[in-house]
Amino acid sequence: MKKNLLTVLLILLLGNATFAQMNGDYNYSIAVNGYSLMQMPKILNQKNSEKFSDFSFRGGMIKFNDNQISYRLGGSYLKSDVKLINNCVGCQEANGKMTDYAFKLGFEKNINFSRIQPYFGFDIGFRYNKFDGTLVSTNDAFDSRDVGSSTLGPNGVETSKTGFTAAPVIGIKINPVSMISLFAESNLEMFYSYERQEMVAADANNTRTFNKYNKTEWLLNPVTVGIQVHLGSIK
Repeated sequence: MKKNLLTVLLILLLGNATFAQMNGDYNYSIAVNGYSLMQMPKILNQKNSEKFSDFSFRGGMIKFNDNQISYRLGGSYLKSDVKLINNCVGCQEANGKMTDYAFKLGFEKNINFSRIQPYFGFDIGFRYNKFDGTLVSTNDAFDSRDVGSSTLGPNGVETSKTGFTAAPVIGIKINPVSMISLFAESNLEMFYSYERQEMVAADANNTRTFNKYNKTEWLLNPVTVGIQVHLGSIK
């Protein structure tokens, strides 16, 4: 009985090792992000900016494989309607369009050789985030001469952030067959940006105000789930 158990265990271990070796015998992989839960950069003095946004099929990667290490080149593009409360005098409400795109370069390293492979990695890159919309006060008692008043109509607002990102990554891959992997990963992104804020007041002179800042934000991205296809067999 013991010999039979040892034989079965040995076969399973050899099967996993053989499978892992097959999975490592591809030059590159193409990955698609099927679902992402992300914390977006803060817009103006946005309340509850720590809330997460979810997106489907808005990014992907190309990976160049070298045994247990893969070098990653990825990107994402997001565009969505945004409605938020600005945490400042007048209780302003903003409505508009947010556009966000990023390009990242990094690596990931598998921890073991098996069907289930935990991994860790690191990405650096460039990110651009823009909000274009209107800002209107929700406080009727707010002075109509100040930015944010709704007396003469909504104020125009445009903000943009351009900067550098760096993010440690942890994840796990499941390999149902040698050419396909399912993955889930999370990261904590440091975003150092140059921010521009331009507002056009709804007054007779269309008064413009312009501010600029350098900011650092920490953005938690709890999960990205996707699929990757391995191509370019070296056998």
